[in-house]
Amino acid sequence: MLTTKPATKVAGAVSHVVELTDASGGSSRVVARLERELPEGGIPAYLAARRTGARSFVLWADPGRRARLATVVTASVADGVATYRVLGARGELIGTLVRERALYGKGLRTRWTVAQPGCPEAVGLKGRIFWWYVWWLLFPVQVAIGVGSLLSGGGDVARGPRRIVWRAGKEVPLEFFSDGDQVHVHAPWVDQRLAAALSALLRSFDGWLGTPWDDRKD
Repeated sequence: MLTTKPATKVAGAVSHVVELTDASGGSSRVVARLERELPEGGIPAYLAARRTGARSFVLWADPGRRARLATVVTASVADGVATYRVLGARGELIGTLVRERALYGKGLRTRWTVAQPGCPEAVGLKGRIFWWYVWWLLFPVQVAIGVGSLLSGGGDVARGPRRIVWRAGKEVPLEFFSDGDQVHVHAPWVDQRLAAALSALLRSFDGWLGTPWDDRKD
């Protein structure tokens, strides 16, 4: 499984890493160090583009940031649909990730599509319909808790359902578990670089109740 988490030691602009843990849940190792690739205009320009859904970052293979594992670039953003290309160290296409915002794309839930050349396309929807139904039923209570939190500095608002199960026909190649923010890779044909990029991209859309890793203002 892959987890995007804060780095234990911040090296320059690298504040987060992607960590790989074996299936038994035992040993783990860092497979990528994350760094935003800033456009002309620097951090303010990146943050402005970020609000539209654009993302641009590097996954470094080594602590010294000499070798790229992969690069994520935004191919297009329009009408709530964003397409990202994941490129290899030589600029070759590893795969494509598409995010369709809830109510903007093809349904009521945010839709994530993972496409890898020569492999079946996998589609995942954020949260389960049942839990979204429960969450919306409790929404007035959540609003009251949120107001109370602002006034008293206490309380905790429940986040919306975030688990994602990707399906490619009858196969489930990928899963995202909100508990621990983990991407589990089930299919052997999924490129680890693409899965690591997906983990980092998901965490960059962590929402206002979460902690997106790429929204730093410094």
